[in-house]
Amino acid sequence: MARTRGTITQFFTGVGYLFRGFGTWRTAPGLMLLGMVPALIVGALFLAGFIALGLNIDTLARSVTPFATDWDEPLRSIIRVVASLAFIGAAVLIVVFTFTTITLIVGQPFYERISKHVDQQLGGVPDAVDSGFWRALGDGIVDGLRMLIPTVFIGAALLVLGFIPLVGTALAAVLGALVGGWYLAIELTGTPFDARGRSLRERRALLRARRPTTLGFGVVTYLLFLVPLGAVLVMPAAVAGAALLARSALGESTRSGPTSATRTTS
Repeated sequence: MARTRGTITQFFTGVGYLFRGFGTWRTAPGLMLLGMVPALIVGALFLAGFIALGLNIDTLARSVTPFATDWDEPLRSIIRVVASLAFIGAAVLIVVFTFTTITLIVGQPFYERISKHVDQQLGGVPDAVDSGFWRALGDGIVDGLRMLIPTVFIGAALLVLGFIPLVGTALAAVLGALVGGWYLAIELTGTPFDARGRSLRERRALLRARRPTTLGFGVVTYLLFLVPLGAVLVMPAAVAGAALLARSALGESTRSGPTSATRTTS
């Protein structure tokens, strides 16, 4: 019971990092407003793609259910609705992740400044590493591609899972939120980890050691990204919250005060 309570507490600590990220609007409103611009541009492109998917979803559903052509109604319509939901569920996972990756690349200067602002509010970065704009951009692209491949495969697996009668769609949605939240947290924490010279492998290991906290941050961010215009509005706060998550994973203080530049023992 105590372990369960501890896991739940850690989960909501991660949720709190995201909502504390919204507090950055109070200390750096202009910077946060700039952080919405790349998300708005990329979001408009992805919205067009998602509309195209919606317009063609019936054709896609028919293409993967040829066996149902001669079925009687309502079974034929039911299986095609299930296929449509499975396509949408898999597409949401891939779209949310690729949106985040591309937005972070396009808005890298803005999001780096937001992350640095959070660090400065909490005492700065011990042993900060300045890798330069182009190297940081290149590393971000490479890391994004390295995580995109497993995300695509997981999306395909969720697509298949969605075809399981009765429970498949709901199970795929839950697993999609968990997997999507996990990869989202890894991607969003790239900037603060890079500022400390930490590799993607180190980032994964450190976040894995705080899995409930990481999932709390990532899953709620993922769900808010699904709300219309949510990704545009939430993106700057998610970047700020990711800086807090990274500091927590690295044992650095996440609270302002006289000891904020020191490492915590928790």
